[in-house]
Amino acid sequence: MNILIEWIYKSPKGAETVFRSEEMPAAQAILVAEDLARTGRTKNVLFIDQFDSTWTVKEMKGYLKGIETEPHNITVYFDGGFDLTTRKSGLGCVIYYEQSGKSYRLRQNAPSAELSSNNEAEYAALYLGLQELEHLNVHHLPVRFIGDSQVVINQLTGEWPALENNLSNWADRIEDKLKDLSIQPEYKLVQRKLNSEADRLATQALNGVSITATSEVTVD
Repeated sequence: MNILIEWIYKSPKGAETVFRSEEMPAAQAILVAEDLARTGRTKNVLFIDQFDSTWTVKEMKGYLKGIETEPHNITVYFDGGFDLTTRKSGLGCVIYYEQSGKSYRLRQNAPSAELSSNNEAEYAALYLGLQELEHLNVHHLPVRFIGDSQVVINQLTGEWPALENNLSNWADRIEDKLKDLSIQPEYKLVQRKLNSEADRLATQALNGVSITATSEVTVD
């Protein structure tokens, strides 16, 4: 969770002005806010999230403490593929998250014979990611969704209209699931080479290889 810090600075002669920081991770913001407090020249320190909600230092500490043992700092990569010859699809998603001080990577794929286009497979892959988040009991959190489909990303951000009924229906399903889980989505479009893990999972699903795995991510 990234936030801004806003505070009032009071000079030794009593002049006051308002400062606002750049965006930074919430844990880092708490350290900065505590350091500001030690100067004795700040007051009304507030944190501001991406939805313009404000938090006191105490509230933010309580929030971070509460999610410590639950999955958080979540990023979902998704990709879908459609084979015109077999009329079958492969879906793949990779979820990175933190929990209890450790980092994890969840990989999941699935085949489908019920879709009719590559764009529909891309939507279904994102929905697969949402189902996995539901299994992880993720709720009331911001989540970043990353994919290489211009159609899906631009339609879900509202930049492009969803004119095809089947794609519009998928967009509605995704919006409903996000609402049910109280997830605040952030969408990012990347080049295909930066989405290789999810792409590989989708291809494996098309080839009949099933993947379900969660592993700890360690930093050397």
